[in-house]
Amino acid sequence: MATLIEAKDLRKRFGTIHAVDGVSLNVSAGEVLGFLGPNGAGKSTTMRMLTGFLEADSGSVQLAGIALDVDPLEARRRMGYLPEGAPAYPDMKVRDFLMFIAQARGFLGAEARRRVDEAVDRIHLQQVLGQSIETLSKGFKRRVGLAQAILHDPPVLILDEPTDGLDPNQKHEVRNLISEMGASQGKAIVLSTHILEEVEAVCTRAVIINKGKVVVDEAPQTLISRAPEGSGGSAMDVVFRSVTSGDLEEAGQ
Repeated sequence: MATLIEAKDLRKRFGTIHAVDGVSLNVSAGEVLGFLGPNGAGKSTTMRMLTGFLEADSGSVQLAGIALDVDPLEARRRMGYLPEGAPAYPDMKVRDFLMFIAQARGFLGAEARRRVDEAVDRIHLQQVLGQSIETLSKGFKRRVGLAQAILHDPPVLILDEPTDGLDPNQKHEVRNLISEMGASQGKAIVLSTHILEEVEAVCTRAVIINKGKVVVDEAPQTLISRAPEGSGGSAMDVVFRSVTSGDLEEAGQ
């Protein structure tokens, strides 16, 4: 399968802090990569560099074959991004906001309306279309953010905590949608999450970052199999804590 996300040796410092220290990621069409790490590990900084919202000190990013530093606009056309907090214009109504996004993406008239209607149907936003965004619950704000990310049907999706604030039924729906977009539609998806069960349920690969470096890159089931027998609790949770505290060997070593 074609590699749609290729990040090489990304580095970012803030003063004396090495927030990201040589992170490389490759994500192929059809893959859903779970991107994990404890707070302060460099996960959000990496996500922002992948999307071009933060300039790397060094390293490179290609999205669907387009170098982010050479043609940032074209690279971003091929990407859908759900950032942390799903920022939007609070006084805009949901439909108006999505129409604005469609038009900003270059869709006009009937095509813009079709794109919006399709995203609304897939994310189940019909009941809040006439509400202003500032009046929505956290879960519905997150769903509006996801709708704007998929509206232009990009080959690359970068999703930061996509199920944050959703109830169990909504989480199930969004996870199914993400799985479908990967397996059936061939998108390359990076999904940042703190919910380890989400990685087991949705992701085909898991990357764990710690102290600015990748410490694990393998299939979730392979990762789970590394949990010591009799360790108790969730196997993924046990392995995550062990890897990020240095109790298990890094993958491939």
